[in-house]
Order: sequence, then structure tokens, then C-alpha cells
Amino acid sequence: MNIQFNANEDFNKLKVSQLKSELLKIYKGGGAKRIENEHSKGKLTARERLEYLFDSGYPNIEIGAFAGYEMYGKHGGCPAGGVIVKMGYISGKQCIAVANDATVKAGAWFPITGKKNLRAQEIAIENRLPIIYLVDSAGVYLPMQDEIFPDKEHFGRIFRNNAVMSSMGITQIAAVMGSCVAGGAYLPVMSDEVIMVDQTSSIFLAGSYLVKAAIGEEIDNETLGGATTHNSISGVADYKAKNDHDALDKIKQLVGKIGDYDKAGFNRIKSVEPTLIPEEIFGILPQNRNEQYDMKDIIKRIVDQSDFDEYKADFGKTLLCGYARIDGWAVGIVANQRLVLKNAKKEMQFGGVIYSDSADKATRFIANCNQKKIPLVFLQDVTGFMVGSKSEHGGIIKDGAKMVNAVANSVVPKFTIIIGNSYGAGNYAMCGKAYDPRLIVAWPSAELAVMSGASAAKVLLQIEKATLEKKGEKITPENEKELFENIKSRYDHQISPYYAASHLWTDAIINPLDTRKWISMGIEAANHAPISKAFNMGVLQV
Repeated sequence: MNIQFNANEDFNKLKVSQLKSELLKIYKGGGAKRIENEHSKGKLTARERLEYLFDSGYPNIEIGAFAGYEMYGKHGGCPAGGVIVKMGYISGKQCIAVANDATVKAGAWFPITGKKNLRAQEIAIENRLPIIYLVDSAGVYLPMQDEIFPDKEHFGRIFRNNAVMSSMGITQIAAVMGSCVAGGAYLPVMSDEVIMVDQTSSIFLAGSYLVKAAIGEEIDNETLGGATTHNSISGVADYKAKNDHDALDKIKQLVGKIGDYDKAGFNRIKSVEPTLIPEEIFGILPQNRNEQYDMKDIIKRIVDQSDFDEYKADFGKTLLCGYARIDGWAVGIVANQRLVLKNAKKEMQFGGVIYSDSADKATRFIANCNQKKIPLVFLQDVTGFMVGSKSEHGGIIKDGAKMVNAVANSVVPKFTIIIGNSYGAGNYAMCGKAYDPRLIVAWPSAELAVMSGASAAKVLLQIEKATLEKKGEKITPENEKELFENIKSRYDHQISPYYAASHLWTDAIINPLDTRKWISMGIEAANHAPISKAFNMGVLQV
């Protein structure tokens, strides 16, 4: 191992250490005092509930742990968006579970909470996965009601999705384990089966104080909408549990009796670990996002037996395409090559840039994977498409559009790993969030933006200088340098993987060593949903 490898390794392992540190803070939710308050009521926290619910000894993944990260500061923050979403196994069946975190503003819904819940439902719908709701929420966070109430992707969309999933035959089970008020009361009642915990759960459109104010009736919350009321009188609930553990045990029993599912039929054989050492990824991946490395070295430390069967190896070399297996699943990989290369005409091609020949190759490969029903994995480290007169005259826009078309119309499940750069139209062509990957995650080394921080800062600096000069201000070299650094610092903050994850542009920031687990669980989930339409790219400018 050389000095550069060791330096890269130290740098990237520190990034992973920082990731783990930030996650530990998020896992504390609203803090120790509020956790103790939940315990004093005889309740488990959201994370404790999920830990008990999912089968031990089996893998699970958390969606959107960084949702709301560094957002809502003036409102006291919203760790994990106030709701925990995990995919795992309950009684041996793969499910997705959504648990309100009552330690964060009593489980109130911030705008990002609604977005995260919709993402969980989207995953359930796409993959026909059973979805479990562990409800414990005070309802909409009123100071921000205008940002969560009326729009298509706001709070009300959740109940629309309840109805859609019901019509699709997707199992929905709700356990009300605390408060469930106002419009939120529709979520459990629109589920297939409802469990309520005696003495600690309640469901009502309006609580006792509001009832008294509205109609003058005096009644306590337990009588108004507690577990006994809804099991014995209204019939809203189906089961009454003694405590949290009893409610979770009931969910396990119900899920354990769900019948088998129709399968998409993706190819899987026995899993084999990579022959090359996965931990070496940390030394291969450079510290600087502009430095070169061979993406094949990364791929061979992710795939089974380090075996990558490359497609059109000598053509369109800035995109790698090929077949492999991940945890036994057959996959088609499309990856940006970061080496500076020469093509057959001895012309230089820059790493991370998509050229016309690369786009053409990827389009054909994506079509092949759709033809053969092979899931697609995109490994992003892309700076965009090639620019300049030669590329424009050669039809780069046309070839790029064909690739984007193929990605958009692909009917096999897609999974996206953002390893490094994810800039501009390159993000789109490599299956960014807008192109419906079943799961999209970033490594700590990722950067997402229209362009790099340095490039954007140069453009923005020229605009800022022109504005100041119009006002008659003189710009010295020192002023210019300070302006540039301020602009770049602000932009660099926005391109970090944490900023993207906080807005749910990605599902998670992960340790690179967990990449195989995420892809494997994602394909297993996708295997629940048979492909119902043929691949068709529509009209193309050939």
C-alpha cells in the first residue's frame, strides 16, 4: 500500500466516523429527559418499539435518518423528521414500518415529517410491501401548518395513499400507541386492522378541551376515544392490547399469517463475498473529488466474487456497464469511470464526464437489462455531460436525451449509490431522485449540486461583483477573495450529503461497507412486485 492509499484510507474512515457520530445524536430523538418521560408512562420509545418489532438477527435499514437535519432550528429542531422509518423482517416477512417519535414535539408533524411518511408509503406501493404504522402523534405542528396542510405532497396525501394501497391489496396494520388526533385519526382507521393500547392510546377528531369549546360537552379523553371505547362501543379498533409489547406481539402474529406474494422473478443464486477486500474502498477513493481513480476497483469490492462482466469494454469508456451479482442477485451496473482516458481516435476523455459514445452505450445496456429482467445499479461520480462545439455538433444533447429516456422508462427496479460527484444533468442520466430509483443512498464522500462548489462560486462571484460595481463600490483583490470564499463556503454547505439527506433527496448516508446490504434488501423488496408493463422508450431523435 502506498502513502496516498493510506492517506485516503484515514480520510474516508474519518468521514465514516463522523457519520456514525451524527447518527448517534439523531438516535437520541428529543433527548434523555423526554425518553424518560415516555418510560414513566409505561411506553417504549419509537426506536425501542421498532427494535422489538423486527426479527432479531436479520438485517434492517433505516430510511431518512437525516430527514430534517439542521432544519427548523428556531423551532427546536426535528431529529429524524420526528418519525422513524425502517425496512426489515417481521415474522420472517419483509415489511416497512413507520413509527412516530413522541420525544420530538410529542410526535407532531413538521413539513419534513409528511414528506418522509409519503416516502415510506411510496416504497410500500412500488414494492407491494406490507406497511406497519406505530402511531403516537399530537398531529400537525401548528406554527408551520401552511407548509404541511393543503398541497398534493402534504399531510392529506397520506390518507389518499392509504386508500390506494388498500385497493392494491397491500397489507396495512396500525397500532395506536399514544395520541392520534384530528385528521391523523384517519390513518389507522383506513388501515386493514387497528390495535390500541389500553390506557395510553386514544383516537378522536377533537380532544376533550376542543369538544367542550365547540359543543359544551364535558368528557375525559379516555371515555371520548380510548382503547375501551373504540373496541367496545365505536368498533373503530380491532384489538385491545395491555401494553406496548402486547401490541407489538399482536402485529407479529398478524404479519406471520400473511400469505406468500407473487414474485417478479429476479435471478438469485447463493451469495458469495467479494474476493477483493471491501475495506480497501477507503484507500482507493480519493480525498479530493477532482482526483482520478479506477471505478472498477470499487465495483470489484462490492460485487460477488469480485466478478464484473463488462459490456462494450473498449467503447464509451467514461461509463462502465456490465453484469455482476450482489448478495446473489443478478444486477446490471452503470458506473461513471473517473480515469482520464484516450478513445480509439487517441482523443482525451475526462473522467466523470459523459460523452456521446458513453451515453449511447449506456442506453443500449439499460435496454438489454430491461429485456432480460435484470435490476439496475447506478454508481454515480459524475460531473455532467461533455460540452463544447465538438460535442454539440456531434449531438451530445441527442445522445444524452436517449440515455435519460432509457432511465426514465426503465421498468426493472433501479438503485442509485452516489459515491462522489452528482452534478447537473449527470445526476438525471445516472438515475437521480427525480428518476424513481427504488432506493437512493449516498456515501459520506458524495456531493450533489448543479455544479461543483468552486465552479458555482466563480459564476456567482461575477454576478456579485457586477452588482456591487453598479452601486459604485470598488472591488479590491482582497475583497474579491473574501467574497469568493464566502460564496464557496455557503455553496459547499448545500452540496454536502447531509444537506441532501436532510431534504430527503437521498434515503440515507451509508457506510460504503453497507452498500451490498442496501442493494440486496432493495432487490428483495422489489421482487414482491411483478413487472406489469413492457419497456418502451417512446419517440427518440435517433
